[in-house]
Amino acid sequence: MRHYSNRATRDHSRGMPRRSGWRGREWSGGRRRLTIAIGFSAGRDKRNPLYRCAMSQFFTVHPANPQPRLMKQAAQFIQDGGLVATPTDSSYAVVARLDDKGAADALRKLRGLDDRHHLTLLCRDLAEISHFARVDNAQYRLLKLATPGPWTFILEATREVPRRVSHPSRKTIGIRVPDHPVTLALIECAETPLLSTTLIPQGEEMPLNDAAEIRDRYEHVLAAIIDAGPCPMDPTTVVDLSGATPVVLRVGRGDPRLLGLEAP
Repeated sequence: MRHYSNRATRDHSRGMPRRSGWRGREWSGGRRRLTIAIGFSAGRDKRNPLYRCAMSQFFTVHPANPQPRLMKQAAQFIQDGGLVATPTDSSYAVVARLDDKGAADALRKLRGLDDRHHLTLLCRDLAEISHFARVDNAQYRLLKLATPGPWTFILEATREVPRRVSHPSRKTIGIRVPDHPVTLALIECAETPLLSTTLIPQGEEMPLNDAAEIRDRYEHVLAAIIDAGPCPMDPTTVVDLSGATPVVLRVGRGDPRLLGLEAP
């Protein structure tokens, strides 16, 4: 049996140690395993945006058909104000509730970012995007071509987006609809768009792509970690739609030519 320092795991067929805490069943290569862990919100102590939790809850889910029960359990950590690591169609990201006052600070603290760095809002569909961003007819047609997919669009934020989340001077927000079953299931179970940032450790350039490594490095910071295998490790293509004409700011997995745009 493989041991982890802050987690008790046993094959379900061999029984389960009786310990207090939250219990969740994992999917792992056709076997069922039980995991015990205690997760605390990163936002419970408002004086510290990265309140150190006792340990992270670790969920192992099917990458194409994530188990609804496990996704609901993971979403509950978000609803309780915690930070959760999840795979996306580009790389692993850390997500939180949009309406949590400490979420934006906690995400920026985790990455070492200032308030001028755009956080990204993960939405379920185009209808949800239009609730949080001002979208005209031309922009809508572009979004319809690109979503869901590995694209992030910079748009003018509506009043539904808290000031602490949008860019302080431009009042814009990064928005996208991910093309990943696990991410979409998490948004659906959380019943709200999720505020997110790519999980790149401070001082490093590449995002983490292994859930076990994420647990080892952030198990006392994140409330939960969702393991659905590795991500493509390609960033999203970023398109600024806040001006008169679309501007490609970064080329990633999405090919700008598919939208009739030129790469920088």
